[in-house]
Amino acid sequence: MPLAKRLPKVGFRSKRPVLNQVVDLKQLDQLENGTVINAAFLKSQGLIESIHKPFKILGDGELKKSVVIEEGSISLTAREKILKAGGKVPAA
Repeated sequence: MPLAKRLPKVGFRSKRPVLNQVVDLKQLDQLENGTVINAAFLKSQGLIESIHKPFKILGDGELKKSVVIEEGSISLTAREKILKAGGKVPAA
């Protein structure tokens, strides 16, 4: 039997995976109404570690204040909750 068939099969693992920094809505609910959210603001508040890595806003928790999202990835549940609270998000 050839060597390739005798060895165990292994999956693909990227050498440079994309690891998003996670920001929850419950963290954004502590901010003021009308706050503009971008990477520099989140870094200054200590919610993300680096402005050079991508971040994603997840829908964990409730949002009662309107915020304006300028950049970053947003989950569908977070998008719905932000729009329901009167906030603005970039077009998908």
